[in-house]
Amino acid sequence: MNKIGLGEVRPCLEGVIPAIMATTAADGTPNVAYISQVFHVDERHVALSFQFFNKTRRNILEHPRATVLVLHPVTAQFYRLHLRYLRTETGGPVFESMKAQLAGIASHSGMASVFVLRGSDIYEVLDIERVAGEPLPGGAPRCSLLGALRRGSERLARATTLDEALEATLQTLEHDMDIAHSMVLILDPATQRLYTVASRGYATSGVGSEIALGDGVIGVAAREGTPVRIMHMTSAYLYSQAVRIGLEDRGLAPADMTEIPYPGLPEPHSQLAVPLRSGDRVLGVLFVESPQDLRFSFEDEDLLVTLAGQLAAAIDLMQETPEAADAHAHADDTPVPVVRPPPGPALQVRYYPANHSVFINNAYLIKGVAGAILWKLLQVHRSEGRQEFCNRELRLDPGLGLPDVVDNLEARLLLLSRRLQEQCPALRIEKTGRGRFRLQVGAAVHLQTVQA
Repeated sequence: MNKIGLGEVRPCLEGVIPAIMATTAADGTPNVAYISQVFHVDERHVALSFQFFNKTRRNILEHPRATVLVLHPVTAQFYRLHLRYLRTETGGPVFESMKAQLAGIASHSGMASVFVLRGSDIYEVLDIERVAGEPLPGGAPRCSLLGALRRGSERLARATTLDEALEATLQTLEHDMDIAHSMVLILDPATQRLYTVASRGYATSGVGSEIALGDGVIGVAAREGTPVRIMHMTSAYLYSQAVRIGLEDRGLAPADMTEIPYPGLPEPHSQLAVPLRSGDRVLGVLFVESPQDLRFSFEDEDLLVTLAGQLAAAIDLMQETPEAADAHAHADDTPVPVVRPPPGPALQVRYYPANHSVFINNAYLIKGVAGAILWKLLQVHRSEGRQEFCNRELRLDPGLGLPDVVDNLEARLLLLSRRLQEQCPALRIEKTGRGRFRLQVGAAVHLQTVQA
């Protein structure tokens, strides 16, 4: 009989049905218990969740052998894994991924106070055997994921701007993988927060919404640089909506709010967050979710990791704008005549230097570096009548607070452009070339600085 590999068993390791673990004490006394997680580490190792100081734990430390019974969630085929305990990890990618997935299981079962991960026990897989029985037929065949990856790679290869690269990625997820809800978030190294730059499938885009590093599956994926996949309902991001509702209940007007609502599903049953890695840096996160249980398999995870790597490389490449071209962009251009704003109500723009937040007609627009950029552009336009700008002059302005390394300027400009498109169409940012853009002003603008 052919030796069974972990690839065949991997669908059993989704946490849908708890595994059964058998151990023995040093004197040979057996013990059987349920275990929350059996986590795939690689083709020769799995990790089991260490949550309780119980008989199972004592047995493993005394006699480092175990047998685990797992069940395929579709075919109902049982497998028996024979394992040897190696070590316990209390940090790192495996531990953080298991911790985040365990949080999803806990919220689904109402046992958040019980399901606390103390460590990830790493085991070597010595042998795998099928348990005799009559399994059910497998699920319907999936579309060709390799073909989907190929088409996605071709789209990304044709992208020449960040906007096009993001669109290529989300289009691949929607059209080729039938993933209806997705978003891309970029990490701001200065604030250690991730901000949404693109989304697909939500009632509102949520562009500009923020998540702290380490918060939920998205934040953990970014902090640890590893994919995090949850296959059950989780309320990890309901905090965003709850905070906003709480502010409204206390009588704060929308103009007082500087948090853009997170666009996630109200009751996600499957979530997958994949870091955008370039070299040893994490640039952001590619995130998908679904209202269905078991929506994303490990094969989906593998594809998204590959696609995310290509997107990260494209983002990094687009940051490397030729400085020489930027340096002469303004000096060599023929000035574009300033178009007189059409008659009509003026835009009242308020700027708060404390956090660089910008309000237009009492409605919150943006804050942080993107807010500082918009304020600079509007001031230059008012004083010089200029519409043409280049990335280099922004990078050379110390008042904007751009990091010295990895400033993500293209992503910030795209974020600002999309927020203006959604909230204030009278102001537009249009790309005019590599490292160059134009500010279109379609109304009179009154600027006001407010010192908090």
